[in-house]
Amino acid sequence: MPPTAPTARAHTRSSEFASYVLAGTAGLACLVYSLLPGLLAVCLGYLFTRALTHSRRARMRMRHPVAAGVVIVLPLVGVALLVLNARGMAFEAVAQYQALLHYLAATVLEIRQKLPPDLAARLPDGLLPAQQWLVDYLQSQARALTGFGTAGLRGGLLVYVGLIVGALIAGGDMRPTEAPLRRAMRERGTHFIASFRQIVVAQFWIATFNATCTALFLFVALPIAGVTMPYAGALVALTFFAGLVPIVGNLLCNGVMTLAGVSISPAVGIACLLFLIAIHKFEYFINARVVGQRTNTAAWELLAVMFTGEAVFGVAGLVAAPLYYAYVKSELAARGLV
Repeated sequence: MPPTAPTARAHTRSSEFASYVLAGTAGLACLVYSLLPGLLAVCLGYLFTRALTHSRRARMRMRHPVAAGVVIVLPLVGVALLVLNARGMAFEAVAQYQALLHYLAATVLEIRQKLPPDLAARLPDGLLPAQQWLVDYLQSQARALTGFGTAGLRGGLLVYVGLIVGALIAGGDMRPTEAPLRRAMRERGTHFIASFRQIVVAQFWIATFNATCTALFLFVALPIAGVTMPYAGALVALTFFAGLVPIVGNLLCNGVMTLAGVSISPAVGIACLLFLIAIHKFEYFINARVVGQRTNTAAWELLAVMFTGEAVFGVAGLVAAPLYYAYVKSELAARGLV
């Protein structure tokens, strides 16, 4: 006997509530059990596979098994090429960032010698504990990179499994279903993927813009002025990857580049700071137009949720906060609550 209308509505409400609980539990579990890279990889695998199967050009459009195969095999090909032809590059990159961190630590210790005598004399003695804390932190991060191989292997395996899962989900049965819980969970997943696409696409273009401007500044503008910045390549790469994290990543790049500039001279440090201020002021315009319009999120909202996420869950919370917040906002907007 088919359920009555009130009973069906009750089942639907119960299923929706259960889907919210399951989605929230899954998101929290990814942070608690360090599964966030896998979750992000699932989203990437899904989007890449959907892009190949729904290409606007008919000639480039693939069937799902072929598209999933491409998404699954390409990372293996990339790893094989890295192992065969460039296996030392990863270790060299880690060593370079270790050297950069030690270099910055030495600069912090010698900050009084780098500054003009009149200005150095005005620095309060209470600054010494802060200097030592920063030096200890930088050196601890450099030591932490020593174990990057094992952690990187585990993280890479988790990401690869996530890509496989995402590629397989993209070809799953998407026919309409009468099961209320399955329908509700499908809706949660759709909103989450849409939020992921909005955040990642926007931040990718912003990070690319930042890295391009930084490369022009370090490799063109400074050499014209007769200045060679140490670890310039590492700084450009750091600018790109840190730029993928909204706002906080920019603050990190500002501090590192300014400190590296001060290691040469106070004038170079000021020039780096002025350049970064100018670039990031322009970036706020881009951020407001791109991220703001896509996610309807203000800068203060992002800062609040990111600092809260970092305080509770560490780096994983910092990275996940913009995505989770955009997802929650999309769910509220779908119901006309915001």
